[in-house]
Amino acid sequence: MTINTLFYLALILLSGLIFGRLVKFIKLPNVTGYLLAGLILGPYCLKLFPIDFVSELGLVSEMALAFIAFSIGAEFKLSYFKKMGRIPVVIATFAAVLASVLVTISLAIAGVGFGEALVLGAIASATAPAATVMVVKQYRAKGPVTSNLLSVVAIDDAIAIILFGFSIAIVKAIHNPGQSSVLSSIVTPLWEVFGSMIIGAILGYIFTIPLRFFKKESNRIIITVGFVFLASSLASILGLSSLLLCMSMGAVLVNITKESGMIFKLADEITPPILVMFFVISGAELDISILPSIGLIGILYIISRSIGKVFGAYIGADIVKAPANVKKYLGLTLLPQAGVAIGLSLIAAQQIPEQSKTIRTVVLCATFVYEMIGPVATKYALKKAGEIKA
Repeated sequence: MTINTLFYLALILLSGLIFGRLVKFIKLPNVTGYLLAGLILGPYCLKLFPIDFVSELGLVSEMALAFIAFSIGAEFKLSYFKKMGRIPVVIATFAAVLASVLVTISLAIAGVGFGEALVLGAIASATAPAATVMVVKQYRAKGPVTSNLLSVVAIDDAIAIILFGFSIAIVKAIHNPGQSSVLSSIVTPLWEVFGSMIIGAILGYIFTIPLRFFKKESNRIIITVGFVFLASSLASILGLSSLLLCMSMGAVLVNITKESGMIFKLADEITPPILVMFFVISGAELDISILPSIGLIGILYIISRSIGKVFGAYIGADIVKAPANVKKYLGLTLLPQAGVAIGLSLIAAQQIPEQSKTIRTVVLCATFVYEMIGPVATKYALKKAGEIKA
């Protein structure tokens, strides 16, 4: 008897739902349950999901991350930034840069090659928006920490892409002098960031055109899904960042039409099954057998990145005189790391294959640890800040 794809997708959805409910008994966020469902039922434990099937579900991850980025774009209201000023920008910059610097220095001191340490430091600056957004939505968190958090995560990933682009350019220049021009090394990461923002902004304006002619919710769901898929596909075709492009589209949309609230509400209503599948699949991809190989390098990466995120956010918040709770608790919510970091590690493997083994192993092991503790840390921080109500 051949088990088809729909059976596995049903198993993914239902197991995620059940595990999401089970972890509530020990007061953990739903997203932790989804990850545990994938980990336990996946190819590295009970093997209910074949490894070939899991590896073929990259499309689900693309869809989920595109919708997550689109919804984060809603946090970029100009009225919000006029009110908050430079607070999220400064916090994101300090958190990303300090995490990157501490990881690079600690790994270099431990004997890791300069190139590997530099690239891992750049990857360390990225934060996973998916787990953070899921925790915020599940507990309907509201307050200054939450409102700053979503903007900081968005800016944080833009900074991570820039740092990564320059670190790859430096490493390639060291190992292959003369093969790539200095100009191309500078232009490539800048194009990825600013090209994504420009194309996303254009799509945001175009998005409003069909909204004039289609008023029914069912039609607007079709428009929303179509534009999110279009944005993600254009990013892939043009070599841009899907996260930044979808984010920019959402940011422009929320600022130019009063109907954006309805659009984002519809997006929230249709994404739960996609997000459950994404996290269960992410859990299934975590190979716990590689944990012993993490060694000192992985431990240093996790500790130094965590310190950099927490204290970087604290320093940035202190400089801009952010509210006390933002200064105390925002850093803890920046610990999750997954999709963006894994994606950057894959690019690193293509660009500098001679260092890919160490980079991939450390990032995958760190992802496993952060995906387990990250959502819990986010919930703890938001609860301590008084933004999750009983």
